[in-house]
Amino acid sequence: MFSEYSIAELGSIFAMQGFAGLILFSVFLLMALGLAIIFGQMGVINMAHGEFMILGAYVTYFTSQFFLNYVPSLFDGYFFVAMILAFLAAGALGMAVEWLLIRHLYKRPLDTLLATWGLSLILQQLYRSFFGPREVGVDLPQWMMGSVPITDTIEVQINGLFVMGLTTAITIAVAALMYRSRWGKQVRAVVQNRVMAGAVGINTERVDRLTFGLGCGIAGVAGSAFTMIGSTGPTSGQLYIVDTFLVVVFGGAASLLGTIASAFTISQAQSTLEFFLSGSTAKVITLLSVVGILMLRPQGLFTLKVRR
Repeated sequence: MFSEYSIAELGSIFAMQGFAGLILFSVFLLMALGLAIIFGQMGVINMAHGEFMILGAYVTYFTSQFFLNYVPSLFDGYFFVAMILAFLAAGALGMAVEWLLIRHLYKRPLDTLLATWGLSLILQQLYRSFFGPREVGVDLPQWMMGSVPITDTIEVQINGLFVMGLTTAITIAVAALMYRSRWGKQVRAVVQNRVMAGAVGINTERVDRLTFGLGCGIAGVAGSAFTMIGSTGPTSGQLYIVDTFLVVVFGGAASLLGTIASAFTISQAQSTLEFFLSGSTAKVITLLSVVGILMLRPQGLFTLKVRR
């Protein structure tokens, strides 16, 4: 597999694929952050998480078209508006879903799996009916185009650097929200002992709804980032949902550090293997490796110590 390349060529290949893996890592992490909050903190298996991501991608696409057609002078800044709108749209839909559906299914994980899987099919059909079956792509601002040369053989894409910076900022913000804010303390209190949290005055239903909305909103921002590396279609979210669940389970449910480490490991492995092997073979090898590790450490890479 490596004999066809010189040492210098292999170095360039690993560097380029490593950077491509970092872009994939950014999307995985944004998706997994939202899913880790929903699955890790609430115990809800949200099979429609990919559709919340695609809602954010569609919001980004239509925002780009609006700016391009009606206010072209402000087109360079449309992406920041699109991210905010994607977060609000996906978060609002998430809170509505929690109120209408999820709140009736807590402590019944298999029921939430089936219910959200059905929801994903409904959302896919709604996207197909309203936005059309064809995939669409966004127009990027001029400042996001091009690449930055690192060496004579290695270049990094500017939009990839932007996505990584965005992911870093959101990860820091989520960590601060969950571990430094009053609301984050309430979330962790509800996770550890719902009855006692309610007894001391925490509105557990409100915490659940906002937590689900936050997770879905982050998925919407992941959809905005996704538009930079792929086209948007009604079923595009299903391509990432398995990998996202794999990231969350491998890293350890409810562990932010585990989610980051897991997303980095899986994205780098897939990106590098896909260059030398086919995409399907790379996914199979990655999946088998993760399953093997989970057999030895079923709780994932990192776990939270909770008093029972």
